[in-house]
Amino acid sequence: MKKQFAIIGLGRFGQSVCRELYHLGHEVLAIDKNQKKIEDASSYATHTLLADGTDEAALKQIGIRNFEHVIVAIAEDIQASILCTLHLKDMNVPKVWVKAQNSYHHKVLEKIGADRIFHPEHDMGNRIAQFLTSEKVIDYIDLSADYSIVEVITTSKVEGKSLIELDIRARFGCTILAIKQNGKVNITPNPNDELHKGDILIMIGSKQDLRRFQDEAL
Repeated sequence: MKKQFAIIGLGRFGQSVCRELYHLGHEVLAIDKNQKKIEDASSYATHTLLADGTDEAALKQIGIRNFEHVIVAIAEDIQASILCTLHLKDMNVPKVWVKAQNSYHHKVLEKIGADRIFHPEHDMGNRIAQFLTSEKVIDYIDLSADYSIVEVITTSKVEGKSLIELDIRARFGCTILAIKQNGKVNITPNPNDELHKGDILIMIGSKQDLRRFQDEAL
């Protein structure tokens, strides 16, 4: 379903989000106060607008309140990010998603009502750390400080063993959500299903339990 997004701030993060949403077929309005960035964005945005995201009158004039999703990506200037977010919430924009620079910025954004707060550098740092410390991790999603979803690739250690034999939930406290085998995804794995080297397990659990499973079972 096609949606309308407005992105305020065209730094690297804003450009990346804008480009991806546009390529996914959504309508995207790109806003920045830098003329060069606006000119560059014309190739990956439906509409572009030269405007200051902290200017309440300008935001009202462009009808920003008509957008269901507005992404504030001007985290480098914390004061501008906070002021822009305040304006958007005062205008009752349904979903205001904001990039935070640090924990202080995050706390302020929470207090003024930002609907979702991003920490792309921190999140990417976590993902890279997971990849660097385990050759078995294919992908990684942080759910909280304690829980994650991971994709891990199996080794010859589990070759021919069934899920019931491995008894993963009882031994490690982790749950298998799905198994990728030969390019196909099985979202309802049977306890008797056998695993083979190179299969991908999509698992959920505490970070400690998931790490223990990787170290001991794989």
